[in-house]
Amino acid sequence: MSHYFIEDKNLKHKLATVEYYFKECKFMFTTDAGMFSKDDVDSATEILLNAIPPLSGSLLDLGCGYGVIGIVLAKACGLKLTQADVNGAAVELTVKNAKANGVVTQAVKSDCFENISGTFDTITLNPPIHAGKAVTYRMYEESIAHLNPGGKFYIVTLKKHGAESTEVKLKSVYGNCETIYKKKGVFVFCCVK
Repeated sequence: MSHYFIEDKNLKHKLATVEYYFKECKFMFTTDAGMFSKDDVDSATEILLNAIPPLSGSLLDLGCGYGVIGIVLAKACGLKLTQADVNGAAVELTVKNAKANGVVTQAVKSDCFENISGTFDTITLNPPIHAGKAVTYRMYEESIAHLNPGGKFYIVTLKKHGAESTEVKLKSVYGNCETIYKKKGVFVFCCVK
């Protein structure tokens, strides 16, 4: 079975375009078969984008998919952007989408933080829940080493996907975890290094 968090070279391409508005700014994203939320920007991503306060400095969009979170925030806030995904096809689309939306990105193919160097002011994550807890917990555990002092890690998750256990895990890693959004089973957490 094929999933968005792996690279399936046997998938037939099915390119599509997603139009998205954020704070009156229009974005156009090219998507393809095998991408998470390939037909539209998913509601959890939209909630995350709207819950995050204005940012500055550098951003790592971890598990970037076709690039929505990083591209939108980088354009809205003028950030230095790095994006990473385990799926090489997603990284290629991210580069294409960044260019199409007038954003400069350094996009990296990386299994969690494997190929990511340096530290960031902010890391965002809409975790690949279907990859399993071992993968998502590894992302949480490794994130703290990639944040600057005072840096923030923003995660969106659903109650049905283990938001409560996610909060417990994040508190064990960071020693803190603030719920900045909670409505209809969707949670946005913020952890500070």
